[in-house]
This record gives sequence, structure tokens and C-alpha cells, in this order.
Amino acid sequence: MQGFSAARRADWAPRLSEYLVGIAGRKFRPGVLDCALFAAGAVEAMTGKDPAADYRGKYREIEAGRAMLRAAGFVDHVAFASIMFREIAPAFAVPGDIVAALGDGDGDGAALGILQGPNAFFLRPAGLVTVSRLSIEKAFRV
Repeated sequence: MQGFSAARRADWAPRLSEYLVGIAGRKFRPGVLDCALFAAGAVEAMTGKDPAADYRGKYREIEAGRAMLRAAGFVDHVAFASIMFREIAPAFAVPGDIVAALGDGDGDGAALGILQGPNAFFLRPAGLVTVSRLSIEKAFRV
């Protein structure tokens, strides 16, 4: 059962591009703008609905955010994405879909990002980076 139900707006592509440009100069801040909230913000830009609204601004350390997810019954943020969105094979992901690169996130976990053509954008403590779609291990349809 997927928990997110909002369609992409007709102008989702320019909204997503504008969101990504706006993120480029911002700093990684757990609970404000980390990899999970970055992906959720992209979904909000495309749909007008924030799938992470219940978590945004409610923690200041990555481990505290993970603890909140565990308390809600999720192993981690990738498991949260798998409940909120339909998982698809990475080869079938299209621009705007959420993607995960496992073992390459904020420390020792997975990172969530957004696919944009041949690359995906991920937010890391050092800033916004692109990763080849060939490194994607999971994908979720938005």
C-alpha cells in the first residue's frame, strides 16, 4: 500500500529544475535539509504536497531523524519511501522519480535523491552532487 497520493503538476519539470537550482547554494542541515528532506522537497515542488511534512524541522541530528522513523515503524528513510511510493526497477525510473544509492548517504547509510536524465541529484554534507543513474540501486515512482 502506497501512502502518498498527489499527482505531478502539469508544470512539474520547470518546478523541479527551479527547486534544484535553489538547493545548489544551501547547506546540508539535518531536519531542515538532509538527503531525505531534499528528496521530499523535490516531490513537493512537483506535486504541491510534502511527503515528509511530519518530520521536517523536528530533529537536528541524522540519528534523531532515524530514531523518529524507527519509532514510526520504518527501518530507515528508504523504507519510508518504499511505503509512500511504488518501488520500480531503476531501469524504469524517469526524471523526477526518487532514487536511492545504498551505502552512500549521510555517513554509513543510504542516500535518497532525484533522477534527472542520465544522472541523479543527491544532497550530501558537502553539498549537491550528481551521480550516474548506473549507481542507482532502488527507485520509486513519483
